[in-house]
Amino acid sequence: MAKYVYLLIALLIKVPAISQSDHILWFDEPAEYFEQSLVLGNGKMGASVFSGIKTDKIFLNDATFWSGEPVNAMMNPEAYKNIPLVREALNNEDYKLANELYKKVQGSFSESYAPIGTLFINFKHSKKAQNYKRSLDISNATARTNYNIAGTDFEREYFVSHPDKVMAMHYSTAGEEKLNFEIAFESEMKYEISQDGQTLAVNGYAPYHAEPIYNDVPDPVQFDANRGTRFTVRLQITETDGRIKISKNALSLSNASHATVLMSIETSFNGFDKNPATEGKDNASLAAQQLELASSKSFETLKEAHITDYQSFFNRVSLSLGDTSAPDIPTDERLYRYAKGAEDKNLEILYFQFGRYLLISSSRTKEVPANLQGIWNQHVRPPWSSNYTININTEENYWLAESANLSELHMPLMGFIENLSKTGKITAKTFYGINGWTASHNSDIWAMTNPVGGFGKGDPVWANWNMAGAWLSTHLYEHYIYTMDEVFLREKGYPLMKGAAEFCLEWLVQDKDGYYITSPSTSPENLFKTPEGYIGATLYGATSDLAIIRELFDQTIKASEILNIDSAFRNQLRTVREKLYPYKIGKDGSLQEWYYDWEDADPKHRHQSHLIGLHPGHHITPDKTPELAKAVERALEIKGDETTGWSKGWRINLWTRLWDGNRAYKMYRELLKPVKPSGLTFNYTGGGGTYPNLLDAHPPFQIDGNFGGAAAIIEMLMQSNENEIRILPALPDAWDQGSVKGIRARGGFEIDLDWVNKQPVNLNIHSPRENTVLLKFGSKEKEIQLKKGANSILFW
Repeated sequence: MAKYVYLLIALLIKVPAISQSDHILWFDEPAEYFEQSLVLGNGKMGASVFSGIKTDKIFLNDATFWSGEPVNAMMNPEAYKNIPLVREALNNEDYKLANELYKKVQGSFSESYAPIGTLFINFKHSKKAQNYKRSLDISNATARTNYNIAGTDFEREYFVSHPDKVMAMHYSTAGEEKLNFEIAFESEMKYEISQDGQTLAVNGYAPYHAEPIYNDVPDPVQFDANRGTRFTVRLQITETDGRIKISKNALSLSNASHATVLMSIETSFNGFDKNPATEGKDNASLAAQQLELASSKSFETLKEAHITDYQSFFNRVSLSLGDTSAPDIPTDERLYRYAKGAEDKNLEILYFQFGRYLLISSSRTKEVPANLQGIWNQHVRPPWSSNYTININTEENYWLAESANLSELHMPLMGFIENLSKTGKITAKTFYGINGWTASHNSDIWAMTNPVGGFGKGDPVWANWNMAGAWLSTHLYEHYIYTMDEVFLREKGYPLMKGAAEFCLEWLVQDKDGYYITSPSTSPENLFKTPEGYIGATLYGATSDLAIIRELFDQTIKASEILNIDSAFRNQLRTVREKLYPYKIGKDGSLQEWYYDWEDADPKHRHQSHLIGLHPGHHITPDKTPELAKAVERALEIKGDETTGWSKGWRINLWTRLWDGNRAYKMYRELLKPVKPSGLTFNYTGGGGTYPNLLDAHPPFQIDGNFGGAAAIIEMLMQSNENEIRILPALPDAWDQGSVKGIRARGGFEIDLDWVNKQPVNLNIHSPRENTVLLKFGSKEKEIQLKKGANSILFW
């Protein structure tokens, strides 16, 4: 109530309200739900901080802590024998039979990302707290909690350090009241707590199997003391003037004015193909070593190293969108104000930079990319297993990486793709009877690549899609074209791309007119409706399949030319690429999703996979393929703007590629629509948005909308391909002035840009070498000769 009184007085006496921050989230009460907590991470360890007054609850995660063990890729060795039968049914246009037969080409479900447990810091406060505030500063990745009790100021500060591999928590008071608290740990894992000198040690293990939450089966979570990934949590109090007491189950402090709590977490995960129980890392020793090294340093030393490391990524990009008059109110109330149409340019910047913050915080573990929830999850059976859903969601997680100058954080995905290629070769042989490698709808830390569905129990509409290997492989070329790292392309990228392309070459068949199509085929999670009224998923020649294959073939051809290798294979790709079944425009003017001009069972379906050629692909553009771009626009109009969080993030990017900045901006505002905490409530129809802590609401929570929405900001301001840079291609009217510095363009360029009245007034291109680039702004274009280093460009 006090803040509203302040704002009213400020208006009456014409005192300007303080502008809201573009890098701080803050709240005036503790978190009650996860979706209100403040998330911290060092790319491996994740912490969700609730900042309660009497109990400071913290959810703990580790990127490498999953249920399960190495996948048996040979789980269905004769599944491929069903492919000819499915194709025969499709040749006879018997889609119902094809759909039933395709269920025989299924394997197991993925495993689940698991929570480590919950830390409780229980305080003994004498009176009620006042002047409460908790905040997260994403410019230095630290969180704070402040309040006053009986005239004493209490402060807590938290961060998770990548250099020192610990979570550090500093508690202090200024006044007569003292710190008195007890630290306890609880988990739904199997675990034991012990005392090791002045350290509290927790050792436990994950289930060897956790069934997806949408499968109602007996004993869905299965533990065995001799199976599953091990974990260790170690806690220690340092730098204190109080009295430390430790028992078997708790660590306590009394009569202190200050204290630092350090925590290390390690798991036995040792690679996707190593049994974590018998071939795992020594998690107990690793956690002990990390804590011992960190405890020899002061909190300020740890903090300085943490901030220096974090800011080496975060400070690469800055964004300004001009003056703002938005008041300084808590972030949750700020979202509601914005949803009513109020101006808050700094909230728009905050959401963009929060996406970069989340990627830095969740994607720094070799071969373990950010999952559906980044690294933050409280459930043993989380939504969609918090796995890698690789029919869009994992890809969307990384749209931000290169353009937002976080290329190193793309590397965990690169390593994961290499792991998938190994199990994917077996999947290609056993499920499809062909060479190359492939991956399907879902995966997990064990690099599972088989079609899911529980060996025939799943609907092919989601279970049987098999183009993930091809789609993920386009990230390899994207990494190259942003970094121009030819060593990576030669040694890692191209061999993986070639393997995915080989699978596609052998998977394609020719239709009655000689065009190459996929058969059988599905369009991710969407259903068609035939003129006869049949609703199904399995057909041939889905547009999304062919769009992905076009993109992969184009990039593999380019990579082969750059490396000057595999000319025969390159020519084979070209020949087939030219004979792929062409895009078709339906009677309603939209780009067809299906081989025939059939209706969607749900015209407003959240997936828009047939539009991949526009985004994230590059072979549909308004200038080079205007009819197809118009058909994409019509498809988006039919689908509408109301959709789930990740889907809205994708649609914003699609509108930016159509150069409609105002439509993209409209949807960006809608992406920030406040959503109340929903727990495990699955809601496909209510529309996505943003939870109070700025995490994306599918709902429930999925992190891909954060990453997709942040990536779209850059697409509004700059788009590029190997040969050209387009400036302000989708700038909305609301952003008539501003500046951006440090974003990346394909070709290895770094861009600094200022604009006024929607016109660029300053452009600086940092080039890694002497180069030529075609610069475009609206209908104007100019070929620019670039020298190595900074190049200041004068506009027409």
